[in-house]
Amino acid sequence: MSCCLLDFGRVQELRQVREFLFPKHNSAGTEEEKTQAENELTWDDSDWGSWENPDGKEVGAQAEEGEQQQSAPWLQDCVLSLSPCSDLLVIAREHKAAFLSAKWRTDESGQEEMTLAVTWSGTLSNVCAHDVFRSSTGRPDWTCIVVGFSSGYSGVLLLAQLLHEDPVLRLKCRTYEIPRHPGVTEQHEELSILYPAALVTIDGFSLFQSLRACRNQVARAAAAGSDVIQPPPLAYKKWGLQDMDTITDHSSIGITTLSVFDQMKNASILGGFHASVKGSPPAMSQYITVGGGPYTGFYYAIEGSSQPLLSHVALAVASKLTSALFSAASGWLGWKSKNEEESVQKQKPKVEPATALPVRFGLPDSRRHGESVCLSPCNTMAGVTDDFGRVTLLDVARGIAIRMWKGYRDAQLGWVQVSEARGERDLATSPSMPRRHAQFLVIYAPRRGILEVWGTQHGPRVGAFTVGKHCRLLYAGHRLMGVNSVTSQGWQIHTQQVCLFDPVNGALRAVTVPFHLALSDKKSERAKDMHLLRRLTTLLRSREALESLLSNKTAPVSCLTNVTRALLASLKEQDPEAVDESLLQFCSSQLKLLQLYTDVQLLHTPDTSPTEPEHQSFSGIEEDLARVGPVLQRFTEMKSRPCVSFAQDSSGPLPVRTFLSQLEWVNGELRVIKQPDTDWTQLGSFLFWGCLSGQSPLQRVCETLQESGISPQQLLSLLLSVWLNKEKDVLKCPDAVSHLHTLLSTLSSMKGAVDESWDGQCVSPWWQQVRTACVQSESSAAALLAALVAHRVAKNAITRLAESKFQEWECVSLELEQWAVCIKQLEDVLALQTLLCLPSPQGSTGGAVTRCSVKTLLESGRGGVADCVSKLIFRQGVSPDLLRDILQRRGENEPTQQPAQQGGEEKLEELLGCVCQRFPNSLSPDVMFAHCSWENVVQWNKDPEVGQYLEWSVEFLKMISNPHIQLGVSAMMWQTFIVKRFSSSCVDVGMGDAAVRSFLGSCVQLLMSEVTVDFTEVWGGAEGPVSIVELALDQRSVHYPLVQHHCVLASLLHATMTFSLRLKPLSLFDSKGKNAFFRDLSSIQLLPSGDMDPTLVAVRQAVNTDILRRHLVCELYNQGLDLRAEEVMMEVQDKDVLGSQLLVLTGQRLSFSLLHSQSQTKPNMELLARLPPTLCTWLKAMDPSELRCPSVPLSQSSQLINKVIEMLPENHAQYSLALHLLEAVDSLHEEP
Repeated sequence: MSCCLLDFGRVQELRQVREFLFPKHNSAGTEEEKTQAENELTWDDSDWGSWENPDGKEVGAQAEEGEQQQSAPWLQDCVLSLSPCSDLLVIAREHKAAFLSAKWRTDESGQEEMTLAVTWSGTLSNVCAHDVFRSSTGRPDWTCIVVGFSSGYSGVLLLAQLLHEDPVLRLKCRTYEIPRHPGVTEQHEELSILYPAALVTIDGFSLFQSLRACRNQVARAAAAGSDVIQPPPLAYKKWGLQDMDTITDHSSIGITTLSVFDQMKNASILGGFHASVKGSPPAMSQYITVGGGPYTGFYYAIEGSSQPLLSHVALAVASKLTSALFSAASGWLGWKSKNEEESVQKQKPKVEPATALPVRFGLPDSRRHGESVCLSPCNTMAGVTDDFGRVTLLDVARGIAIRMWKGYRDAQLGWVQVSEARGERDLATSPSMPRRHAQFLVIYAPRRGILEVWGTQHGPRVGAFTVGKHCRLLYAGHRLMGVNSVTSQGWQIHTQQVCLFDPVNGALRAVTVPFHLALSDKKSERAKDMHLLRRLTTLLRSREALESLLSNKTAPVSCLTNVTRALLASLKEQDPEAVDESLLQFCSSQLKLLQLYTDVQLLHTPDTSPTEPEHQSFSGIEEDLARVGPVLQRFTEMKSRPCVSFAQDSSGPLPVRTFLSQLEWVNGELRVIKQPDTDWTQLGSFLFWGCLSGQSPLQRVCETLQESGISPQQLLSLLLSVWLNKEKDVLKCPDAVSHLHTLLSTLSSMKGAVDESWDGQCVSPWWQQVRTACVQSESSAAALLAALVAHRVAKNAITRLAESKFQEWECVSLELEQWAVCIKQLEDVLALQTLLCLPSPQGSTGGAVTRCSVKTLLESGRGGVADCVSKLIFRQGVSPDLLRDILQRRGENEPTQQPAQQGGEEKLEELLGCVCQRFPNSLSPDVMFAHCSWENVVQWNKDPEVGQYLEWSVEFLKMISNPHIQLGVSAMMWQTFIVKRFSSSCVDVGMGDAAVRSFLGSCVQLLMSEVTVDFTEVWGGAEGPVSIVELALDQRSVHYPLVQHHCVLASLLHATMTFSLRLKPLSLFDSKGKNAFFRDLSSIQLLPSGDMDPTLVAVRQAVNTDILRRHLVCELYNQGLDLRAEEVMMEVQDKDVLGSQLLVLTGQRLSFSLLHSQSQTKPNMELLARLPPTLCTWLKAMDPSELRCPSVPLSQSSQLINKVIEMLPENHAQYSLALHLLEAVDSLHEEP
């Protein structure tokens, strides 16, 4: 037990980070350098020995200058910061920074390791220093990065603030620590920012609240598209540090209170003989600075001497979020979107003046210049480095240097705090006494490439490691932010105190120090040995040693048995009063379990010696198997499809440690510890699967288990567990049923299995246990087979019992009636499960395959079966018409035997027919249609873009024959899913145009639908949620005028979307009509009178219907629908105008055939040349692109021109043109 460096993570893409931070250096590289840097993390050894021989330059130094530049310690020129949880690393240089986040991956050996990969890299203006800290309220939540700028800004990712107009030198954070002793002052969280002549401290609570407010408001603004509200200002204090020439680093100690003696001493020194002393010592905030003149300075700020300042916070929002929430449908209500641009004028924040704070005292050394200071976790000591290569240890409370190390130039410091492990004896004697803590100073000397760990205050060096010369020691100095005395209770999180980052291989190594290395007295080595001996003795006197040995997964059974037997013998030889009785009983019980494991394992080992066949009476069950054979065969076919299997799921020998963890001795009886089904399956497989598969002697295994002391009830539970959970293997083994019959008969004959007073006229707890397991199991086939076997064994036992008591009476037992009901239910569930296992088409939605049991169906209520089947029908994509045809064929004819090769539809019809026969009431057509309608509308609500779901839901609803059920289902659909989207459809329903048109069309059909259905009872014992049909029947009747009112609005909206009309549907209704919309359909609302607007009546009367008919005829001819146009033509009154319109349409058709068709032939060109010039010019002026269907047979065009000639009078101006057009069409028609 010594100090060690443990790898806990690795940095990836380190070469990319280097190339990003040093672009000039990479662009000047040669081909040799690129070859040398093929690996991302190369071993950098070019400057080894440079410090041992600094003046030993050779002649070829100039040639090696480029290589030295390539392998220079680039990481030393960067600013690094690691979060306390080690999940975020920031590497920055000048204006650039790279953020690396933690990820978990599996290495080549299969072990998981943490890696840090680049998640963001970019440019930051004037970066000087930065730090990373976690903020949380009870557990790690999110990460903030604090960045200091040389312009004086201190950025906190979500907010920016100008506190002082000087470059930021250092950023440090102090987080909450649980007070170690009752008298210790509780330290609050604080962020301190050091400037060349000023120090700003920000209250941690104020900072945390502002950060959380900024984070929430930015997220809310991104979602809502609105501006961010300015968060509350920060509370900070600003001190002007005086009496020091230069300051390079600082540490905030926190609030301290002097003792009475120190208070009187300070008062006498500062105020002289006549100084007055206050009654109570004042609370002061202590700060330590390092630099020059003096070398170290101690500042004390009395609490209340300076009021906190309130700062102006500027949110760092790049641009305002805009959102287009109004679609084209917003014009329906007359709403218009407004584009408003606001000009934001940025003003420079006001910089508050600093409060002067003189130095109280210091350590003067005119030649020495301090470089950094590192505060210990307990705030009692601090390590300081200087330019002379010394490391000085300061006593913070007394302000003196207590130790100094030399020879550590450019040293990097860190602290490790270790708590003493408390043993059982310490907890029993003094549970409330606080634990001891030890402080260790970690020093990394990069020029020597060594990492040392020193005990404080005057302890020896307890560890030393040879590491690279270019590493970085990462020490956060703080933990999670946002923790207080309430949230820290009972909450522990793993944080790395000190870690070493090696750029050679990218490894992150944590420094681990055991507590006993801090023990020191006149015989320190003896103290360490006594400490270790005390822990080892405590371990050996408890169960931990034996339990750790028994939990070893690689130790063989023979070794465990010998060690346990030897330990038990040793305990028995000792004085009974000195031996722990619980340890003696534990050894004895574990030895018995090991012996049982060995005996069962030997019985399951294949034996070549001849054994007698073990057969028992198996008569009667063949009939039951033949009866359920078709159902089992269909289920086996559905379950035999290829599926994915995993290697770790394969059955293997049960590890001995698992066997020991699942059994225990209680009062001389061996019991199975209650575990989930998977663990019971493992133990049951170890005990019984060899018997079920016919590889082990059944009688000998049962005798061994009976002698072990396990109760028959627990053996039965283990047997049923392995049988029900290994359904696939059971169906593959043909003799498994007969072996189960033998095992059940043997277990039933054990003492304590079946109560001797059982008379057959009451329910036996033994067989009730079997029924309960079968009813609860989702393995339908295995449960049915187990029930058939148990029923046969129980029937034989009841028959023997009846023959012994009533020799001439027929046995009628309540137990057998219970078995009859159970088997019938299991057969029905197996048929239903076979249907539910039907494979879904590719790309279908609706979730995974539903697994059911008798218990789940009974608890799901009257609509449980219909709900399962409706989900299957949705997954299969069965249309309403197809389902109606299947149910009609089932009602007309009984299902016949289908051929071996079946399609998907035939297989579905066969299985659905079988299930409907078993559940005639639960799966009646009306109940099926109601549940399918509801399932489709539920799926549509999840994906509104698929309008087919809602259309099919309405179609299923129309098929319901009972008007009460149909009306109830439609009312529930409207109130639950439709009304909200329908009301928002007037503005923006959040769907595409096609989906909106489909949605509004379905709304029209839903409101206009009329209903018809019937409902019947399902399983009598079903209890649970109310079914859809029952809910529908409980719905209140609707107010039909209100439904008609909504139907009118739905029709208007549907027409507006279909024909792309610029119309505001709500403007067509008065105030009463608008207020009545989107109300409960069963409520009574004030509706419009229904009288038509006189203006609208006048407009309708002014419309000439003959104009509409002529337009309809032209449109039909334009679409190529000549026959339908001829029917409407008979109702037109003004034939002359219609003839002129159709003449133009005929000319467009002929122009397309002669001039614009791609297949122009020579006869067509000759015909065009023979035409009269007037007709030829007229045809060229025609535009065939106006035709919706230009490719029309010439026969139809010939009939059309004939009708035009019939409608035009001979004195018409275009009559001669029509005759020429007829001749041209006929000539073109006669051409081959």
